[in-house]
Amino acid sequence: MAQIQLSDTQAVILSAACARDDGLVFPITAKIKGGAVGNVCKSLLKRRLIEEIPAVDLDTVWRHDEANGPITLRATPLAYSALGIVEDSEQVPAPDGTDAGSPEPAKSRHGSKQALLVEMLRDPEGATIQQIVDATGWQPHTVRGAIAGAIKKKLGLDVTSEKVEGRGRVYKVPPA
Repeated sequence: MAQIQLSDTQAVILSAACARDDGLVFPITAKIKGGAVGNVCKSLLKRRLIEEIPAVDLDTVWRHDEANGPITLRATPLAYSALGIVEDSEQVPAPDGTDAGSPEPAKSRHGSKQALLVEMLRDPEGATIQQIVDATGWQPHTVRGAIAGAIKKKLGLDVTSEKVEGRGRVYKVPPA
């Protein structure tokens, strides 16, 4: 599959949604002004990275439909794949908003780009954004989004960063 190019805003919104247990886009925590949220969401809908589903919580409403009532948005399996967060459909929220997988803690699928990212971060030398970009083929904003969303929030790993002379900012996770 061809790599999906995302803007910084799209990557931030998708990363936040994919980091949530239910995969919901709302509430949006990114600092986006005016009609930009609507424009970004329409673009993600058109690209099938998010989908409309009935809203259960009124704080997550995207729009109101006369026939179906309140509607919200949820990340699709394509969004998870585009971000490299998961490649296993069992880890993606089920259509009813429940977790389709087992109740075990979130983990990376062996051989996935997310697993590669965790492996690179666990290296005693750590990894720079550019090294991760080179290894995964992701854009820098996708790497930052994956670290903030999938690695820190979803997997609960403690990612640290420090400036290293000659390398720049290096990101690390304590060994397992």
